[in-house]
Amino acid sequence: MEKYKCIEPKIGDIVKVEISNNVYHFGLYLGDDKIIQYGLAKDVFNTKKESVKVLISSMDEFLNGKMALVRVYSLFDKIKKNSVKKSIKKAMDRLGEAKYDLVNNNCEHFVNECVFNKHYSEQTNRVRK
Repeated sequence: MEKYKCIEPKIGDIVKVEISNNVYHFGLYLGDDKIIQYGLAKDVFNTKKESVKVLISSMDEFLNGKMALVRVYSLFDKIKKNSVKKSIKKAMDRLGEAKYDLVNNNCEHFVNECVFNKHYSEQTNRVRK
């Protein structure tokens, strides 16, 4: 089963958008066309890392004209993941945090920690417990 598909996100879903060749930016869908993310995709390479913060934006701003891909949860994922309410609370508790690091604390780490309690990024293959 594919992990991501071009489908309509539901509240609490992990959403990703391609920002360059096989490099993705991730966020957690909040509903009402809003998404919480660790910085805007356009900022994470061009801004001082201490300026990149957990923020809420519109889906349009998150996607920047590109296509959304939504995480499809396997049965195993569904057993392991937090409730939607807990995932969103964990994300909202970090609103304004400015500890971004492309390799060790990026947008994918952020969403995986909120949803699965696991600080992990497939893009950087680093796990922090």
